[in-house]
Amino acid sequence: MFTGLVLGRGRITGRAPGRDETSLTIEAACDLGEPLVLGESVSVSGACLTVTAVKSPRVFSAYASSETLKVTTLGRQDSVNLERALKLTDRLGGHIVSGHVDGVGRLESQKPAGQSLACVFSFPPALAPYIVSKGSIAIDGVSLTINDANLSTLTVNLIPQTAKTTTLADLKPGREVNLETDILARLVKRLLETGALAPVNVDSPNAPKTGLTLESLAKLGF
Repeated sequence: MFTGLVLGRGRITGRAPGRDETSLTIEAACDLGEPLVLGESVSVSGACLTVTAVKSPRVFSAYASSETLKVTTLGRQDSVNLERALKLTDRLGGHIVSGHVDGVGRLESQKPAGQSLACVFSFPPALAPYIVSKGSIAIDGVSLTINDANLSTLTVNLIPQTAKTTTLADLKPGREVNLETDILARLVKRLLETGALAPVNVDSPNAPKTGLTLESLAKLGF
């Protein structure tokens, strides 16, 4: 799990295609803190990858499956944002980010807004139910608050620190990005679809309890 608070930028410096996956060589342009270890998770522009080799304190390798390359930009973009996995003792300064990319969006426009940058991104129609004004979204692994949204685009602001630390301020219109919607929104939608959040008639104490219960959560796998 991650928070979407990016440590800094990196670059994919090598791709070695295999039968079912591609080995990526990633070089960090920032201090990653304590040494990386084999098997740990790193968010690479929002995609959770497993470290398969540590070549130096700032250079490591990770496998990207064919599915990961299909649903993210990692197969065609070189500049990336990097974040180490969340510790249970860390502050949750952003929002809960799983590193499982939901889809690819595109930067439509970017313009100054005071000291910040106002960015408009388009997104696939399937993600519309999870994208709401004042909600959270991870764009290329960066935790951001949605200022405004409709059924096809959303607007976010990049404060100077975010613009300096991440790759987002360098994007040009038309550039694709990885999107991960808020996991809480996805869970609520699933609960509604399965009827687990059906309303309870609170005015009738004898009415059957058809709302969210421990039993219904257990049936859904929680």
